[in-house]
Amino acid sequence: MSELPNSLEDAIAQSRVAVQAALADGCTRLQVEFLFPELKYMPVAEQFLPLFTEYGSRLKIFFADAGAAALARRNWADAPFQILDIGTGRAASLQTKIQPEDEIFLFIAPTSVEVPQLEKLCEEIGDRPVVFLNPRLEDSGVVGIGYAARQTRQRFTNTIESCYYLRPIDDQSALCRCYPGQWEVWLEINGEYQRIAELPTKPSGDELDLILLKGQPQTTTDATPQRKPSVFKSLQRFLKALSS
Repeated sequence: MSELPNSLEDAIAQSRVAVQAALADGCTRLQVEFLFPELKYMPVAEQFLPLFTEYGSRLKIFFADAGAAALARRNWADAPFQILDIGTGRAASLQTKIQPEDEIFLFIAPTSVEVPQLEKLCEEIGDRPVVFLNPRLEDSGVVGIGYAARQTRQRFTNTIESCYYLRPIDDQSALCRCYPGQWEVWLEINGEYQRIAELPTKPSGDELDLILLKGQPQTTTDATPQRKPSVFKSLQRFLKALSS
């Protein structure tokens, strides 16, 4: 990533390019994550959907529950693709949701609760491409559900390529990844965002803390540099505009 996006719209545009590159490379299970507080997934999905225009009715979209799917069908009444919910029914009913003519699949904001159903659906999908938009498959709030469930979730998430990831750590730093690039840590230094680290795998919290500590400017000066507006503060304003 040559620079951080200046708006959520820019980030979504970057993510579409990243997904196209990953699909061209033969990746079949991808996820795109915009990790901002109070982010509304429907406006994000609407801007993300142009990526699939060429697929038309061969695209199938899944929401976590029937209510969200019904809302999407109302909002996207003229869309050529089919919108379903993941559902929690028997395996046989899940299998009927996947048809031979379906070519690519988009799962919007699935959570860790739906992992058993997701796994069954992906078995039916086979090697056809699947994109997870803003999934919450590793929700720490359900860690207490048991060892077997955690193992199931981890086994499933390990099959997914993190294609685009953008998370502000605070107002001055961010962690991001844009396929096929590496994981990058960015820090605002003297009013400019600078990439201070590149890693082949996603860093842990402790690794991030150490990278940011080492990346802090070591010299001080009486002259206070003119600070540019934080990209993440700008993104928060953009998000508020989307939700208003």
